[in-house]
Amino acid sequence: WAVHPHASEDTVRIITLIMAGGEGGRMGALTKNRPKPALPFAGVYRLIDFPLSNCVHSGLSDVWVLEQFSPFVLNAHLANGRPWDLDRTYGGLQIIPPYTDKAENEGGWHAGNADALYRNRRAIRDFKPDLVLILSADHVYTCDYRVVIEQHQATKADLTLVTTRVRREEAHRFAVVETAADKRVTAFAYKPDEPTSDEVTTEIFVYSAAVLLDTLDELVAESGGAPEDADLKDYGDALLPRLVERGKVYAFPFDGYWRDVGVIPDYWQAHQDMLAAAPPLQLDDPAWPILTFGAQRMPARIAAGAEVRDSLIGPGCRIAGTVERSVLGPGVVVEAGARVVDSIVFNDAHIRADVVVQRAIVDSAADVAADAGHADGEITVIEGGVQR
Repeated sequence: WAVHPHASEDTVRIITLIMAGGEGGRMGALTKNRPKPALPFAGVYRLIDFPLSNCVHSGLSDVWVLEQFSPFVLNAHLANGRPWDLDRTYGGLQIIPPYTDKAENEGGWHAGNADALYRNRRAIRDFKPDLVLILSADHVYTCDYRVVIEQHQATKADLTLVTTRVRREEAHRFAVVETAADKRVTAFAYKPDEPTSDEVTTEIFVYSAAVLLDTLDELVAESGGAPEDADLKDYGDALLPRLVERGKVYAFPFDGYWRDVGVIPDYWQAHQDMLAAAPPLQLDDPAWPILTFGAQRMPARIAAGAEVRDSLIGPGCRIAGTVERSVLGPGVVVEAGARVVDSIVFNDAHIRADVVVQRAIVDSAADVAADAGHADGEITVIEGGVQR
């Protein structure tokens, strides 16, 4: 799929856009000063590592990351694309911030995912893609995007959206679809109060580029030519309903592990999933490893008398207390007598002697000197120092 200056005329030009500008307001203190895609996961990874790793393993090398909220932490992690072999002379990783432009209706602050696409439409058109792959950066999964693209081409779809099944009582949080026997999407509802299906979109989309750009222009033109009046906002507000109406949107059912981690309970549960004896997702699968950027640290040190059970311990940790069913990022210190249970502890946090941390998420560089967390189902977030 790679595109280079001497590509032949019949090369399928594909651009991948990773939407990484959200504030992540539902994650509370964890996204106070960091964008949600930069949140740590499983100790040593970041959420944006999942779409980026999937791209490189799928042979997709033209990847744009659309940023907006507090990009500094994310940019440091992206390291110009080096961890994913996307630091290229031609193509590779490009960071796309919001911008202002003298051209009418160009640039500006993004009011949602679809609005971000419209405000970057000129750059997308200049790339001359045949297909546009659009991904979110707050989901945990592995997927070979090539098979989705192949189905899209075979069906001659305007849009192919990857779907999964969730519990019916959770479906109201997502875009819900109904499909025919041939996988054509026959009904679409964005975060409905009363879902009619348990099949939801995973926010993996393959668009025919011309259809996407023309439809965005059409929606804005119908509102009088101002994007703020078109109510583009997110995909589900106007863009996807319009395309579904035309009858050329198809679903690609995904049966692998996929979890939206955009709220605290799901973020915590995804970590518990990774602690299972047989995790549903192998993050270091030699055939499809999740790649990341990280500083080199010494191996973890487990002191005499420490107890560690069913946990993931990051490099550079020093453990003298008890850790159970928890994930510790790099450089965490657990002093003697302290207990960390059913918790997630970000890098360089310090749990002082005899402190109990239970069902909690401890942010980076936090100094925890008193008992924290709950055993009654609640999940406590403990704010730390500098978010990184």
